[in-house]
Amino acid sequence: MSHKSIAVLVLALALAGGVAAQNVAIVNGKPVPKSRVEVLMVQATRGGQQPVTPELAQRVREEVVLREIFAQEAEKRGVAASADFRSQMELARQTLLIRELFTEFQKKNPVTDAEAQAEYDKAKAQSSGTEYRARHILVEKEDDAKALLAQLKAGANFEELAKKNSTDKGSGANGGDLDFAKPDAYVPEFSQAMVALKKGETTPAPVKTQFGWHIIRLDDTRDAKFPAFDDVKPQIMQRLAQQKLQEYQESLRAKAKTDFKFGAQ
Repeated sequence: MSHKSIAVLVLALALAGGVAAQNVAIVNGKPVPKSRVEVLMVQATRGGQQPVTPELAQRVREEVVLREIFAQEAEKRGVAASADFRSQMELARQTLLIRELFTEFQKKNPVTDAEAQAEYDKAKAQSSGTEYRARHILVEKEDDAKALLAQLKAGANFEELAKKNSTDKGSGANGGDLDFAKPDAYVPEFSQAMVALKKGETTPAPVKTQFGWHIIRLDDTRDAKFPAFDDVKPQIMQRLAQQKLQEYQESLRAKAKTDFKFGAQ
């Protein structure tokens, strides 16, 4: 073999190797590009949030090749020519287009740290105030509540009476403890009676609400606590990003010329 023939053969093998490197397999003479593996890997790892293990990589490669085998068989059987298939393909095309549209919008309109800080400051201002730590004993009848009050005035232990008598089993098991909460966490009759107490005081008479009759004791108060900005920043950023996207969607709907009447209009 001449030097020229050897050179041509080497070049052909090199080109073949380069083409093969771009494919994960050949199925019935048709190349299956590695780009499909890369796309499916992104989905399998949820956009890179999960690690790529050798086992996962092998499963993804196998899935890509199996899809090609099955798709070729479907093509042979004329599935692609059916009206149902064409309808589903149009929906799939729209889904991909819309996903890319929204992804591009979010990339070009990211939530800034300043926006997140402003949202945090607004929420913190709205959550300021006093939190109250109260205990209560809940019973169905006023007479039962009055009898328990009499026992308390005689020196009975509030926590023990709550455990034995309260129909609110959740707090009753903890001696009636309701932990710290803002007044608006309770029904108005309860919160009004609670905030009127000083630390250590018990309501002088049973308090009636829709749940029954309460005996309330105020154990402590404190300024309302609020999480640090860094602890909630990811959630704030995500919520603001969703709000921006929703506003963008609504703006597109408002600009569109259509005779269709949406339910919200």
